[in-house]
Amino acid sequence: MELKRRKFQGVLNILSFNRHFYVYGLIFLALTIISYIIFQWSTTLFWLINIAFVYGLLMPLIVSAYVYDFSGYYDFRWLKKLNLEDSNAQQLININAGFDETSYIIKNNFPKSDLKVFDFYNAETHTEQAIIRARKVSLVYPNTQQINSSHIPLKDNSVDVVFLLSAAHEIRSQEEKIEFLKECNRLCKPKGKVVMVEHLRDFPNFLAFSIGFTHFFSKKTWQKAFNNAGFSTFKETKFTPFMSIFECIP
Repeated sequence: MELKRRKFQGVLNILSFNRHFYVYGLIFLALTIISYIIFQWSTTLFWLINIAFVYGLLMPLIVSAYVYDFSGYYDFRWLKKLNLEDSNAQQLININAGFDETSYIIKNNFPKSDLKVFDFYNAETHTEQAIIRARKVSLVYPNTQQINSSHIPLKDNSVDVVFLLSAAHEIRSQEEKIEFLKECNRLCKPKGKVVMVEHLRDFPNFLAFSIGFTHFFSKKTWQKAFNNAGFSTFKETKFTPFMSIFECIP
């Protein structure tokens, strides 16, 4: 099965999953305009506030369109640069947080390899509205298994590649991230690796998402988590200024 994305699906997803933020923002703008008309406060301050809010509402959509709809992220051209093998002996796993747009694409790119898919979403700890809404429209890959982030039900040294594609940041606790990555380490064969793609809490993503960039974690935070989980290699490649690809080897 091939997963065909609609035009501007990335932007539509952002609007759909985070619509509460946009509703609140539009309400705030309306109240600002009404108060300005009634109380005639500073025109300069009025325009500064409105420009800042319009920027905060529109820039995430523009960047999301660039990253998810025009950069080739879902074409997986970036993955070909990692020179991963495809054979009957290859075991791949893709782990998501309840919203899966990549498993069918991975399988199309590695038709010979065996792909297992896991979902670590936990309704008690992963409570953000965006991921709750995303789960309702997610396309579920056949035989996807629900797991706890601290235990992946596979044997030691049995996996060639673990894919964590825009999902691992949903694990908010650093301790939980380390335990999860220890499990990923346990599964990897001697020449296995983790391939993780993430936005980072850095300046480009601050420009893109303003305060929303705090939903992501810094490169330093990820590196510390992988080091504490026992990985020896943590290599970053930039995919657009807003996304990073990490190759992590035990």
